Amino acid sequence: MKFQWSLILGLIFALITAVFAVINVDPVQVNFGFDQISIPLILVILGCALIGGIIVGSYGIFRQYKLQKQIKALNAELSKLRDADHSLDSMQQPLPDETV
Repeated sequence: MKFQWSLILGLIFALITAVFAVINVDPVQVNFGFDQISIPLILVILGCALIGGIIVGSYGIFRQYKLQKQIKALNAELSKLRDADHSLDSMQQPLPDETV
C-alpha cells in the first residue's frame, strides 16, 4: 500500500514538473562567479531539486547507518547482560527447607 502511494505521489510530482517545464522555457542568466551562462529556467529548477534530493538522501543514509550501528551495539550489550544473568542463575543454590 505504501508503494502505491509513493507511485501516485511520484506521478503527480512528474506531472507538476512537466507543467513547469512547458511554462518555464525562458532562458535565465546564471552567474557562477567566474562565468555566466544562459540556460532555461526549468533546468535551474530541476538542478536545485536534484541537489536538494541528494542532500536529503545523503542525510537519510547517514542517519540509517548511525542507527544500525547503535542497534548493533545495543544487541551486543543485551547479549552480554543475558549471559551474565544466565551465569548468575546457574550459581544460585536452592535454599534448604527450614522446618520449625
